[in-house]
Amino acid sequence: MPAEDRRISKSPWACGIVAGLVVFVAGAAFGEGRKPLAPASLGGSGTAILEPGEENPGGVATTTVGITTADAFSQLSANMPFARELDFKIGNGIFRRNWVSAPSSTKSSDGLGPLYNARACQACHLKDGRGHPPRGTELEDRSISILLRLSVPPETEADRALIASGRASAIGEPTYGGQLQELGIQGHAGEGRMVVTYEEMPVRLADGETVNLRKPTYHIADLGYGPMHPRTMISPRLTPQMIGLGLLEAIPEADILAREDPDDKDGDGISGRANRVWSVENGALMLGRFGWKAGQPTVKQQAAEAFAADIGIGSPLVPHGYGDCTPAQKLCREAPHGGRGAKGSGEEINAKLLDLVAFYARNLAVPARRTPDAPDVLRGKQIFHDIGCASCHVPSHKTGEQSPDEHLRGQTIWPYTDLLLHDMGDGLADGRPEGRADGREWRTAPLWGIGLTEIVNGHTFFLHDGRARNLTEAILWHDGEARKARDAFASLTAEDRRRLIAFVNSL
Repeated sequence: MPAEDRRISKSPWACGIVAGLVVFVAGAAFGEGRKPLAPASLGGSGTAILEPGEENPGGVATTTVGITTADAFSQLSANMPFARELDFKIGNGIFRRNWVSAPSSTKSSDGLGPLYNARACQACHLKDGRGHPPRGTELEDRSISILLRLSVPPETEADRALIASGRASAIGEPTYGGQLQELGIQGHAGEGRMVVTYEEMPVRLADGETVNLRKPTYHIADLGYGPMHPRTMISPRLTPQMIGLGLLEAIPEADILAREDPDDKDGDGISGRANRVWSVENGALMLGRFGWKAGQPTVKQQAAEAFAADIGIGSPLVPHGYGDCTPAQKLCREAPHGGRGAKGSGEEINAKLLDLVAFYARNLAVPARRTPDAPDVLRGKQIFHDIGCASCHVPSHKTGEQSPDEHLRGQTIWPYTDLLLHDMGDGLADGRPEGRADGREWRTAPLWGIGLTEIVNGHTFFLHDGRARNLTEAILWHDGEARKARDAFASLTAEDRRRLIAFVNSL
């Protein structure tokens, strides 16, 4: 395979998932795989009702009520102590800061790169919301909010020991590291350029409607540092929305683990399991909660890893002033960095500033729901439960006492996730393990705020790589453990599909 045209494509499934869906829905029984609503969710007639607090998914005290503008994902927790508001605003300023290369007269802002994907956190997390796949050839609209993770299978005893211990979740590509950086500072070539093409895959639903799904194929053009390892695994990752992260971090670990069923002992077809990843701060394995494969244990570590890999900024948790540059990229390793800690430490953002960024990220509030008690929305809620969507997209949790932010504790929240890994089938598989997650598994994505994506970010691209152009396409891509729920959705009448989508959009 030519070095300048490194490709990844999904396993052939035109006669698998799509054809199987068409065959099934033609005679599907509505409700197969259903998870009935709990009694508290039903009215006297057996229809869904609005439950207490459900209209405030981030908790009664923490939800930003009534914000439905383009700034809906950028509001602070409403019950945050006034004394911490300045910390939130400083964290926001660091999140938005454009970093420059070292050495620079702006000592608090230098250290960019030498290879990087963006100059600021906000450049990828657009308005604290969801990124999009490439929509054109211009840099700012090409791939700045989507990236490619890179890894190879462990080949040495040392590699295998790292993976077995959990100290590494993947082995980076020997030359290009764990992530493709398209950009470089002056004198440093970017590593390559992600290119994605799509094949339209028609799916016929039970009522005769046809929906076209986009099957993506990725390749890397213009490799800047020679050929890649022949067994390189590539996984596209869209930047997710930022709301409610501190609340997800505050869900007691025991509550999440109680929902694991790796062997499907209850026979419902759902076998979620937790990812276990290395905590740098604790020096031990912890429950993974964040990222598309639950690859990070805390908001703070997620921020530190993103600073290093995306911007090339070293921190006390990931003290590499050269970012993701590998030993094979000698010029990159020898470039000046903005480290101001111990000599050679490579800490370009200090512990205090990293803590402020983490505080900001933990305290981005969840917007209130829109029209949660509308008849069609409540009917859609009933269907959501009936066809089994709530088996993985678990509606509510209660936060515990372990949060570093006292105001986030003891909240009943409605994120619609179990934070567990689930086999999503061949169609969505990236074939790239991460920690204990295999190449077919993905963490259940939270659904809160999803209906505001178009208002905040100007698009409706969903799933880990944005292949779905709307919620209907996103649902139809589900397979594996979600197959029964997907097929039940495809067997609904057009009116009931519309009602279910109305419910999801209200979250």
